[in-house]
Amino acid sequence: MAMQKLLVLTGPTAVGKTGLSLRLAKMLDGEIISADSMQVYRGMDIGTDKIRPDQMEGIPHHLIDILDPREEFNIYRFQQEAVKAIEAISARGHLPMLVGGTGFYIQSVLYRTRFAESDDNRDYRKELELRAEKLGAHALHEELVTVDPASAAVIHENNVKRVIRALEYYHQTGECISSHNERERTREPAYDFRYYVLTDEREKLYERINVRVDQMIERGLEQEVRGLLALGLTGEEPSMQGLGYRQMTGYLKGEWSFGEAVDRIKRDTRHFAKRQLTWFRRERDVFWLDRRMLQGDDAIIGRILADSWTTGKENP
Repeated sequence: MAMQKLLVLTGPTAVGKTGLSLRLAKMLDGEIISADSMQVYRGMDIGTDKIRPDQMEGIPHHLIDILDPREEFNIYRFQQEAVKAIEAISARGHLPMLVGGTGFYIQSVLYRTRFAESDDNRDYRKELELRAEKLGAHALHEELVTVDPASAAVIHENNVKRVIRALEYYHQTGECISSHNERERTREPAYDFRYYVLTDEREKLYERINVRVDQMIERGLEQEVRGLLALGLTGEEPSMQGLGYRQMTGYLKGEWSFGEAVDRIKRDTRHFAKRQLTWFRRERDVFWLDRRMLQGDDAIIGRILADSWTTGKENP
């Protein structure tokens, strides 16, 4: 029996995945599964640059607006929900398309990654949480640098949850979680997939990021964050640690000025894009679509449609 086909379209933030994915979905009879750790949250639209229903052009989208911002969303749940979506889309005779920039989430689906659990280690986890609260995220991240520099290189210090997870795994097993993850990377894929990574010249990418942030401000990011806080969110929830939300919450709590909040969003988003590209370069079986070489979306789509995997026909 042939393996289920799965098209992956990813790349750094602001590189232009959304418009491209819509055109491809129309051409390939596809449905889109969001591979984004923030777009699952209802009411968090501007800061996540979430596609609106009126922009979807009739293409079904999955894993968008499925959770309240108070709920926790993690890679385990994403893997489960994405696999269910792939099966349902396939059953309808359509092509599942995994689209988004969270590389760790994408990898978990492609290779059905088995995650190391440590639920019996709650006391140590609580100790780390208290340490982060008292000493700050940077101090906890420095601990990770000491015991697992490979993980520290790809986990941002503000992602306290993942830092704690890595320290917790090391404490429990004596092994770096990066080593565990590397072993998982050698697993055989669960799908017949094509993994396209869209990229561009760094300066152009950074310019688009800056423009996007300015547009988010104009669309009312501050008001969106104010509304979330008015609903009772404290700013400490995992959902509120996302880019844009964390920095704007800091402004609203008086930690820095509005201008500094905007500058921080731009800076942190640029750093995030750089980490995304670092992740994708480590992945295997990746096809790079470089805007420096392929001028315009028409050329990029032409490259994808010329692929024998896409057409189902062997190249001559």
